[in-house]
Amino acid sequence: MHQNFDLREKKSRKVIFKIFIYLSILLIINFFIFSAQILTSNPSSTSWMNKIPILSQIKHLAESANFNLKGEDRDRINILLLGVGGKNHDGAWLTDTIMVASIEPKEKKVALLSIPRDLTIPIEGMGWRKINSVDSFAEQQNPGSGGEATSQAVSHLLNIPIDYYFRVDFTGFQKIIDELGGVDVYVDNTLDDYDYPVLGMEDAYPYSARYEHLHVDKGLQHMDGSLALKFARSRHGVGSEGSDFARAKRQQKIIEAVKAKLLSMNVLFEPRTVSNIISDVNDNISTDLKIGEIVRLWDLLKDVQKENIINKVLDNSPNGLLVDGRGDDGAYILTPRSGDFSEIQYLANNIFGEVPKNDTRDLANEDATVEIRNGTWINGLASRVAVDLENDGFDVVRIANSSRKNFQKSVIYDLTYGEKMKSLASLKDKTGANVSYGLPQWLIDEVAADEKAGKSLKQPDFILVLGQEADNNSSSSDTTTN
Repeated sequence: MHQNFDLREKKSRKVIFKIFIYLSILLIINFFIFSAQILTSNPSSTSWMNKIPILSQIKHLAESANFNLKGEDRDRINILLLGVGGKNHDGAWLTDTIMVASIEPKEKKVALLSIPRDLTIPIEGMGWRKINSVDSFAEQQNPGSGGEATSQAVSHLLNIPIDYYFRVDFTGFQKIIDELGGVDVYVDNTLDDYDYPVLGMEDAYPYSARYEHLHVDKGLQHMDGSLALKFARSRHGVGSEGSDFARAKRQQKIIEAVKAKLLSMNVLFEPRTVSNIISDVNDNISTDLKIGEIVRLWDLLKDVQKENIINKVLDNSPNGLLVDGRGDDGAYILTPRSGDFSEIQYLANNIFGEVPKNDTRDLANEDATVEIRNGTWINGLASRVAVDLENDGFDVVRIANSSRKNFQKSVIYDLTYGEKMKSLASLKDKTGANVSYGLPQWLIDEVAADEKAGKSLKQPDFILVLGQEADNNSSSSDTTTN
């Protein structure tokens, strides 16, 4: 009898540690541990075992194979991950970090898409606002509703369902890193930020006392919670590190470092550390994930390998989907380069890989036409690409030069608005181009000028503006004009 009890107790403890390991995987996704709120059953207790729900209930959930997650039926689960300053910071509920973690259960893949806080989106009843303000607006009107409101806004932006959300503040993140004894992070570029704000010194004099010099050398660095948070939040670094986009990449570095530390046996099997982490984050997390869903997520993610984690950042680089701008109040904003969110939505919906190839019979059935414009200074590029596409079964009706020559990556402007998806998918697959529905104003003006000059007699189904990357994909050596 006593032996059977010991076996049951060991099995129960094994289940508990299994669940905690899954929570660690979630921390990998957005450097957050966010399940303490739903795991704690008696916050006042000092025993770490008392902070775990009833063992028999956990065992039942862990061994159940009938629990399905939202999105599992479509083989894609989308989780919104939010980071906020919290009550001790200015703009407590402004989302400093916005990231969508998408899980593809069958292929055991995870994709992370970082959304910059300065991206402007339409907010019902408020016009166009920065996306980081949605959580704050909702919390002011109805405390506790920020996560759901931001989920709805991001779902509309990306045209994908958001199944769950997690929100954590900086205090919880910093404490967790310290409880782990710090993390080891490989720094790609030396970081110098001479204007990193000092908490609590916002109104200090002299003015220079409000800021500190944050310096992190290139190479492998050991970081405590304070330094890890600064490394993840810095946005005024010298050179290439001085942007939100570089910051998003640094956050991914923190994720990898936390993964390594949390999955080490020394951490996972230290009850005191587990207890302290749960206690630290209990007041710093909000989520709509239930305990049964956490267990199911563990089963789906436990075997995900590092090489199957995809990282994407929406940015304003030459190949990026965003451009800089100014709002009506003069504030810095980011807007879609295509004039709408179609390219961003295309990326979000196809983040796990290339569009499947189609044969030429699909193209013949749709009878799609393509106009090619050279968006580079590379002579003959449009002609070479036209030959390649015609060999693949496309009907190229015109080639021309674009007035804009700064394209790094090609763009397909779909004038059918999705009516010839097989042709669009094949064209994207063969060119590697981004996709936009409709035309930006500069291209509308260019087409109008061509029509006036009698150069454009028929509206094509697609306008392909070539970027420099197309030169590497072209197989012909033609060096004629265009």
